[in-house]
Amino acid sequence: MRRIWNLFAPLLICGLLLPACAPSLPQRPEQLSYPPIEFHIPAVEQFELAIGVRVYLREDSELPLVQVTAMVGSGSLAAPIALTGFDDLFAATLRTGGTVNTPAAPLEERLDLLAANLSCDMGPYATQLGLSVRRDDLAEGLTILTDLLRRPAFAADKLELARSKAQEAVRRRNDDPGEIADRLLMAALYPGHPLGAAPTQASLAAVSRDHLVAFQGKNFAPNNLWLAVSGDVRRAELAPLLEKLLGDWPRTAVPLPSLPPLLPPSAGKLQVVLKDVPQATILLGDLGLTKDNPDQYPGRVMNFILGGGGFNSRLMREIRSDRGLAYSVWSQFQVGRRFPGPVMAGTETKNATVVETLALLRTIMNDLRERPVDAEELRVARESLVNSFVFSFADPHAVVVQRMQLDFYNYPPDYLARFQERIAAVEADAVQRVARQYLCPGRQQVIIVGTPDETGAPLESLGLPVQRLNAEELP
Repeated sequence: MRRIWNLFAPLLICGLLLPACAPSLPQRPEQLSYPPIEFHIPAVEQFELAIGVRVYLREDSELPLVQVTAMVGSGSLAAPIALTGFDDLFAATLRTGGTVNTPAAPLEERLDLLAANLSCDMGPYATQLGLSVRRDDLAEGLTILTDLLRRPAFAADKLELARSKAQEAVRRRNDDPGEIADRLLMAALYPGHPLGAAPTQASLAAVSRDHLVAFQGKNFAPNNLWLAVSGDVRRAELAPLLEKLLGDWPRTAVPLPSLPPLLPPSAGKLQVVLKDVPQATILLGDLGLTKDNPDQYPGRVMNFILGGGGFNSRLMREIRSDRGLAYSVWSQFQVGRRFPGPVMAGTETKNATVVETLALLRTIMNDLRERPVDAEELRVARESLVNSFVFSFADPHAVVVQRMQLDFYNYPPDYLARFQERIAAVEADAVQRVARQYLCPGRQQVIIVGTPDETGAPLESLGLPVQRLNAEELP
């Protein structure tokens, strides 16, 4: 027993003395202090091939993988509005239709054996192909990717399969209240414009294989191609491989798409789509701004305070937490690339509380217009946006793609470097100014999908003209 005491006594004494020697700890969380966070935007290497392909590279040898995003600077806005839905058909058929050198089925088998992921997507301004492959299979993966870019087969049966899927989605789209609301809101904000158009049975049927071939032949060229590469690869290896695969691809004069003019939305309007669902979907919106407008910074802060900040936002606090009218409520302030993006808010609530909830949404927006935000609310919004900025760089490949896209859309060179500084400089008067400009009740397009109870107050009491539709009658 004495021997055990001799062994543990020094430890016991030290344990009793350590608290007395340790510095005193704060009693409350707000008394804690931390050293300032130092954050540096990850560097991305850039170079250009002799044929005009622009390459963005970030080396990362943590895993034996390589990711590639190939971006062609032409998208759905280069297609006629009569072919709405062309984007999905083109992307699906490009991805699944094989190449001149390798038919669809053997190509899929080879991708499976390589455990490679290959994707394709077309947006308004660009078409992107994504490839993820093991480092040892990079040469073969890039061979497949570049073959798709240069020599796609657009197999007719794959086009018909993509078309049938898209047409089935059109047949079923009125089953989803959220899809109805999104479609009607975009059509109201971008009237007669491709950004507001939705595919129809007729527009999908009008897309032919010749349209796909013509689009690829006119727009896919090395001088219209951007590559973002990240992973376990070095420039000394990548550049010669790309030159070998693309070096004989001739440059061509790629026409700039004639962007259709954007007509202003009609005056504010409320559309009600009558649909027998247990709770109604509410969306409201207006046009906002483009990336060239410095109001994007106070706009982002304003949106955080309104509904983009989760439980820190006014919409969530007053509509969900204080009154229990909805489980989720949100707002978005989308900064457009070349056309103004939408400023939106939305929620779902019981049919019995639709009028109350919509009136409260508009009241909260109007309060932002009429009264400056208080200092604490402004501080939380600015600090949250500044601190969350670092998460934009958590994914190494997303960092490279972001850098590539910023250059493609002609963002200023210091956009990322000064983003936090510009958010931190936003003052209360700027937040109120953008709220007055972009939260205008008289201009807002409002969509309700459900069967709102108007016994207490009709929807007309909200001050907007009301149009009532039946879900079964929608195209």
